Amino acid sequence: MDFTLKVQLIHEEAKMPYRANPGDAGLDLYAVEEQVIKAGESALIPTGIIIELPKGTEAQIRPRSGLALKHSVTVLNSPGTVDEGYRGEIKIILINHGKKDFLVEKHMRIAQMVIAPVLQVQLEQVQEVSDSTRSEQGFGSSGKF
Repeated sequence: MDFTLKVQLIHEEAKMPYRANPGDAGLDLYAVEEQVIKAGESALIPTGIIIELPKGTEAQIRPRSGLALKHSVTVLNSPGTVDEGYRGEIKIILINHGKKDFLVEKHMRIAQMVIAPVLQVQLEQVQEVSDSTRSEQGFGSSGKF
């Protein structure tokens, strides 16, 4: 099976996604223009790339931990999903949870992209689902530690 991620640069300032270290799951994505994200607001940041994913995969767009920790800037719809058939420009929705405006600089690493397999499950409507030991217990039900 071919696991090649094809990348087209569509902007003169676009950079190829970059894996900082061997074995890293995420590929860094870069902004192609400067943009200010006001405190408490979000913005759509272009990357200048189009991708063609390998068959049976998706791209997950995730925050960069450094931006989140140092500036309270993160990916709003995290993780964002890019479906296999999408061929438009990859753009990142960033939100500034900080108290100060944040400047996205040209060529700044703004998010990371993880390529993941997608299971194509069969859907079956049933009258009820099987019981489990967890049952309906939800948020916080497994305890503090």
